[in-house]
Amino acid sequence: MAPLVLVVDDEIQIREALKSLLEDAGYTVVAAENGRVALKTIRTKAVDLMIIDLIMPEKEGIETIIQIKKEHPEIKIVAISGGGRRTAPDNALEMAGFLGADAVFAKPVDNGKLLGAVGKLLHREDLKRGPGREIASKDD
Repeated sequence: MAPLVLVVDDEIQIREALKSLLEDAGYTVVAAENGRVALKTIRTKAVDLMIIDLIMPEKEGIETIIQIKKEHPEIKIVAISGGGRRTAPDNALEMAGFLGADAVFAKPVDNGKLLGAVGKLLHREDLKRGPGREIASKDD
């Protein structure tokens, strides 16, 4: 069975683009528009990895990461951010890494690098290697 990936972003275009990208790579994907919906999803589905935007209305990515790491430390997390009105993307991403995100990316996200990181985190040899597939993680 394909790993289950949860994509969390308040921007529908980004959510749908990431969903299509991951499905084309062989993953099963569910989507949520904010952290509140993401937490409900994680409580009912066996999510292997979550890709989450950090700046969203209702329940932001940072507080969602904290809660998920507390309740489900086995779930791998990739944080993405374009920053917000008061937060530079690098600051938000650094905080996400400190709080438990396994990989972080600034928007716009490079699709090859994102797929490489997802493959690495889920131990998918077919996705973590190949031309142009550099791995970005919080340790880089």
